[in-house]
Amino acid sequence: MQSIPTKYFEYGIEELEYLKSVDPTLGAAMTRLGKVERVIIPDLFTALIHAIVGQLISVKAVHTIWTRMQEQLGEISPQNIASRSADGIQACGMTMKKALCIQRIAHTIAEGAFNLDELHRLSDVEVIKKLMTLHGVGKWTAEMMLINSMERRDIVSWGDIAIRRGMMKLYGLSEISKEQFEEYRLRYSPLGSIASIYLWNLSFE
Repeated sequence: MQSIPTKYFEYGIEELEYLKSVDPTLGAAMTRLGKVERVIIPDLFTALIHAIVGQLISVKAVHTIWTRMQEQLGEISPQNIASRSADGIQACGMTMKKALCIQRIAHTIAEGAFNLDELHRLSDVEVIKKLMTLHGVGKWTAEMMLINSMERRDIVSWGDIAIRRGMMKLYGLSEISKEQFEEYRLRYSPLGSIASIYLWNLSFE
């Protein structure tokens, strides 16, 4: 099985101190948890497929399917995935709808109809807009790409259930409105992604 290159999201003392200063409640949780490492996948295509696999399923299920894909399909590249049948992709443990979506995106990128590298030159809003032109890619998937591949600094995803759950736990809320969420998101800015890393961690405690 080919090893996929990964690294940790880069942040340090300066970012932590800033977030602690704007939100003492989050700051206290950060102090208690210490440095939380977030694994990212720098390769944009691999990260995109990983994000699609992760749509609406648990972290554990993602790990199982992702391992199986690497074992059964080999290299997670546009050319290789485009050459696989939808049945072969589905056999890794996902729905046929998701398998067809992955196959179609691989074809689009392999044929040069969509240039992933161009995303690096775009703003966060533009990256989301461009990725959402791909079949099966919604805002959540695009936001996961911004954090988990591109290391953009200010992403807090309303569409991510775990982030919302982490916020509710942190502030002792039984539910959270979009307005409350936006208030916290703006408070964390311009370092929302680092806040998100801690909110994910809190949601699984």
